Amino acid sequence: MEIHGTVAGGFEPVRDAFARNFAALGDRGAAVAVYRDGRKVVDLWGGTRDIDGTEPWRRGTAQVVRSATKGVAAAVPLLLHQRGELDLDAPVGEYWPEFKAHGKERVLVRHVLNHRAGLPVLDRPLTPEEALDPLRGPEAVAAQAPVWEPGTDHGYHALTYGWLLDELVRRVTGGRSAGEWVADEIAGPLGLDLWLGLPAEEEAAGRAGRVGRVEETEPAGGGGLRLRPKRAVTEAYGDPDSLTRRAFAAITPFPDQNDPAYRASALPATNGIATADALARFYAALIGEADTGTRRIRLFDPATTERARAEESAGPDRVLVVGTRFGLGYMLHGSASPFLSPGSFGHPGRGGALGFADPETGIALGYVTNGFRKSVTADPRAQALVRAVRASLDAG
Repeated sequence: MEIHGTVAGGFEPVRDAFARNFAALGDRGAAVAVYRDGRKVVDLWGGTRDIDGTEPWRRGTAQVVRSATKGVAAAVPLLLHQRGELDLDAPVGEYWPEFKAHGKERVLVRHVLNHRAGLPVLDRPLTPEEALDPLRGPEAVAAQAPVWEPGTDHGYHALTYGWLLDELVRRVTGGRSAGEWVADEIAGPLGLDLWLGLPAEEEAAGRAGRVGRVEETEPAGGGGLRLRPKRAVTEAYGDPDSLTRRAFAAITPFPDQNDPAYRASALPATNGIATADALARFYAALIGEADTGTRRIRLFDPATTERARAEESAGPDRVLVVGTRFGLGYMLHGSASPFLSPGSFGHPGRGGALGFADPETGIALGYVTNGFRKSVTADPRAQALVRAVRASLDAG
């Protein structure tokens, strides 16, 4: 496998790990980028742009990043708070009156971000067509009763997170969706190839590759859900009545992720499309000034960075059936989702993608792939790259 791109001196272990992902862990097409103190030190890609094709992956090839979208979307309410336009401790119903039904008047804005809202499931799942309608998802969560007392426990809101966040942003901004806000206030200024809703011209230009499943190449349990006995996790995913199954089935059946209609829609929980460089530069701008080629831009002020990574939820996750840690919109470093150090924050995408930042070292990483594995919170390929970055820093 020919690996393209560059690495700065000292970061050669990342190139070696990236090559091993193709040789040993089943990658078909992928890219990784790393920024240190806002400047790019790793920019690598290889393989094919499509999981089922032969056209080579090129600089600028983007992919669906699944739940790594959540970390990008979380920046919107945090930046609105930073600007004084959104109170994180206000009830959601203060901005969205219809949301108050069925005891949800106690759901706070921060509960949406820290997965404590008690709304990970829908009693009636949405069809793909309904899910892509920007009105139907918010209407469904507004009509849904919590499955636990809001604020008292946490569980991963795998799909409902996107509708909750998007409608909250619309109510605060006077109608701008989270995808529009990201395009105007984040991707545009930073020059990111990153979209919550792929524009028609980018679809026509073939910017996003086709994704699909890849075979496991090592024993199951090698990444992510391994804090509880394997049987507990297996049973949770196998039981149609469990919160685990119901959370991931809030859209049934799940849409074809290669469908242009799906990619053109904006689901802030699941269907962001990005390059590895875009994810890495985005996270670099959350912890310092990121180099855009023409100027350096910082998104989060230091207080917002600390707010994003302050622990809000920790312990057994009622949906993922493992111990998880969340700040405001971001997963935090832990056994279920290891990042670079205890102070890291970011978000994985189910099956492979990863974006995170580590303020202590100034590192920001983005990894995207067209080959999805079964991993949920810690893909072996992404973890190999994280270990290689750590080794590079230790050697330096």
